[in-house]
Amino acid sequence: MTEKQSKLGANGQIRRIMRWLIAATALASSIQAFADWSALNMTKGVTEISRQVYDLHMLIFTICVVIGVVVFGIMIWSMLVHRKSLGAEPASFSHSTKLEYAWTIIPIFILVGMAVPATSTLRDMYDASGADMDIEVRGYQWKWQYTYLSDDPAQEVKFMSSLLTPADEYYNRTPKREHYLADVDNPLVIPINKRVRFLITSNDVIHSWWVPDFAVKKDAIPGFVHESWAVVEEPGIYRGKCTELCGKDHGFMPIVVKAVEQDEYDAWLAMKQQEALEVYETVGKTWTMAELMETGEQVYAQHCQTCHQANGEGIPPAFPSLVGQGLAIGPMDAHVDIVVNGKAGSAMQAFAAQLNPAEIAAVVTYERNAWGNDVGDMVQPRDVNALITGEE
Repeated sequence: MTEKQSKLGANGQIRRIMRWLIAATALASSIQAFADWSALNMTKGVTEISRQVYDLHMLIFTICVVIGVVVFGIMIWSMLVHRKSLGAEPASFSHSTKLEYAWTIIPIFILVGMAVPATSTLRDMYDASGADMDIEVRGYQWKWQYTYLSDDPAQEVKFMSSLLTPADEYYNRTPKREHYLADVDNPLVIPINKRVRFLITSNDVIHSWWVPDFAVKKDAIPGFVHESWAVVEEPGIYRGKCTELCGKDHGFMPIVVKAVEQDEYDAWLAMKQQEALEVYETVGKTWTMAELMETGEQVYAQHCQTCHQANGEGIPPAFPSLVGQGLAIGPMDAHVDIVVNGKAGSAMQAFAAQLNPAEIAAVVTYERNAWGNDVGDMVQPRDVNALITGEE
């Protein structure tokens, strides 16, 4: 055997080994894919409509698999049985009327069979009538505001829901806990077995409110209100996220919905209404500097540090520093005004609808006396309330 033949034989062995390795890898990947099917497939959800969506998905998926098996099976069979090496000769016909009728009529029946259940499911998804309760969902950069609507405005409950994960975790300064970037300070709480209608909108840019377990996904668009609904049958905590790219912290505005028994929901609602009453009563009292600084630090961490950083140095020029310069050491009225009303044409939002007067007074006082600013002045909640409502 010549040296050239030896090399060709060795190369052949290598190619065979490579083919076996590729086949083994493909087989292992297929086995793993089937093992992780539940993770790869659409979630079944916890509501009747989510199960309808799942069943529709599986029906369409099954039809597509059957079509694929039939079409590719015929193709592979034709290539194997009618190959040239077996002496097959090409057919001489130009067309078949019967075959053309078949491949026109059969797809029509398939499409109708898919359209009927799809239309029924879509009709149910878009029918938000007959709700037991209404909740307004309003997107902000980068948090959610929930308002439990009531015929009596005094009974309405409104609160913000912000990311609970501390900055140290996503900057890898501390270990990541369970539900990293998927937990909030104030979850949305709803009773089970009640038809809840969600009225979804936005205060600034386009967001999208998505809870996979409910089969609810609606864009939140400024100036528009989109409806969706859910009836959750089992208590539990269900998570979602904003699914519309809405700015630098798009990935930091998760959704957490807590479904509870009616008695627990009633107790929670009474607690929230009591908290709102307590906030109303505290607006009129005179706060000390220590109280304002303590509350202001908490408010700043939840609502301001994403843009201005925990140390107040910001990310200039988009998010200016608050340390030793600008509004933080300037006139108090201008500082309060920009927090209340925001600044047009910039990323600075209006916080009058997001924070109560006590929280605004506290965070303004904190910014003016933190990080070495030490301006020494403070603003009272009643003064902020007067600016917002126009009432002394």
